[in-house]
Amino acid sequence: MLQKCEGIVIRTHDYGESNKIVNVYTREFGKLGMMARGAKKPKSRLSAVSQLFTYGYFLVQTSNGLGTLQQGELVSSMRSIREDIFQTAYASYIVDLLDKAVEERQPNPYLFELLYQTLHYINENMDLDIITNIFEMKMLNVLGLYPVMNQCAVCGNKNGKFAFSIRENGLICHQCFQKDPYLLPISQSTVRLLRLFYYIDIQRLGTISVKAETKKELRNTISAYYEEFSGLHLKSKKFLDQIEKMKEIL
Repeated sequence: MLQKCEGIVIRTHDYGESNKIVNVYTREFGKLGMMARGAKKPKSRLSAVSQLFTYGYFLVQTSNGLGTLQQGELVSSMRSIREDIFQTAYASYIVDLLDKAVEERQPNPYLFELLYQTLHYINENMDLDIITNIFEMKMLNVLGLYPVMNQCAVCGNKNGKFAFSIRENGLICHQCFQKDPYLLPISQSTVRLLRLFYYIDIQRLGTISVKAETKKELRNTISAYYEEFSGLHLKSKKFLDQIEKMKEIL
């Protein structure tokens, strides 16, 4: 059956001398694997639409297994991402995280919109750290993780100072700090941003200016939570961590 879908290329690998296997996250069908025959040939009509991060429309011959890409209509090549090593690193982590978090053919239009908007912001060179942190917080529910972010995870208190507790699965208030000797003592700015990133509609994101020390706290807190609960160990995340260390040195 021939089906047209809107999608973003999240993974590719070569198959034989001239073919590619392309994984596309689509609005209509979720993640689809498809064979792009001849896509490695420079003059192939499928060459442009089978590049990583490409956003466009895909005409696919679907089957129970791997589909076959028949035609593609390029909307955006996300050119800036592919030409900038930092943008490439962040975008690679984003698509890798999504790829590992979702199964084949499980449509989620909200998640498609989140992926598109995130890559669009990266392509526009918005703050890479902040955009990535928002995506990570939004992906928690997709991974089946639901940290308590609107009140104290222990007593339900909504006022006062807060820290983050891996053990208690969310924010805990100053009255409950003694409950977790391993809590992360983050600033109240970091608390507010963690809440914001978890709940915000990314399409309504405006300009956010965040201090370097707050960014570090955000990164460390989110990374610690993922390390404890996600079960994911992504090479793209390790590479991103190396880049972050390089940036701190520079």
